[in-house]
Amino acid sequence: MADGTQLLIIVPALNEAGCIGQVVGEIRGELPGADVLVVDDGSTDHTAAVAAAAGARVARLPYNLGVGGAMRLGYRYAHAHDYDIAVQIDADGQHDPRYVPKLIDLLDDHDLVIGARFAGEGEYTVSGPRRWAMGILSTVLSGLTGTTLTDTTSGFRAANRRMIGMFARWYPAEYLGDTVETLVHAARRGYRIEQVPVAMRRRLAGAPSHSPTKAMIYLGRAVAVLTLALIRR
Repeated sequence: MADGTQLLIIVPALNEAGCIGQVVGEIRGELPGADVLVVDDGSTDHTAAVAAAAGARVARLPYNLGVGGAMRLGYRYAHAHDYDIAVQIDADGQHDPRYVPKLIDLLDDHDLVIGARFAGEGEYTVSGPRRWAMGILSTVLSGLTGTTLTDTTSGFRAANRRMIGMFARWYPAEYLGDTVETLVHAARRGYRIEQVPVAMRRRLAGAPSHSPTKAMIYLGRAVAVLTLALIRR
């Protein structure tokens, strides 16, 4: 990253008081030149207060909009404050900020860079319907973007100034819209997309909920979102 580059780390957070302080602290330690914006997505716990105490700037949504709604606010903030680069990092500690420079390095030749979990680094795996859904999404979106994308639902992303401007004007809040639909929209408008292999970590607090029923619902929703994104003008 060139000297003088303005970098914003956007952290969408919902009820992550148990880990957001550590996440913000790690980001500030690894990326001392970056500003950290935590978007509190209608949390009912002390997420906002803990994030602020850890040194983050905090924007609070009055009620839960989902990751898409939180990121839409984050990109509008980045655009309004003239940042050169915006990087999305999850609030649960699974994204390692040490990979951020690798994502940023590719922004010289690309507009959007994805930290990919299934590209040969780390041991993160999924199975069953969720894996089938991700396989379908990857196949279709790789063809659309003209590059190999193995993790199209990753929330670990870096955007350059050009991409920030587009996302500030348009960013869907619907389920998977922040991942799948944004890729379709960007690719159709000529934005350059690439991925970087990253390793995922365990959550710092709490536990994700998985079940066969939820996995099947995810498969159905993913296919529906992809279909709508492809036919929507």
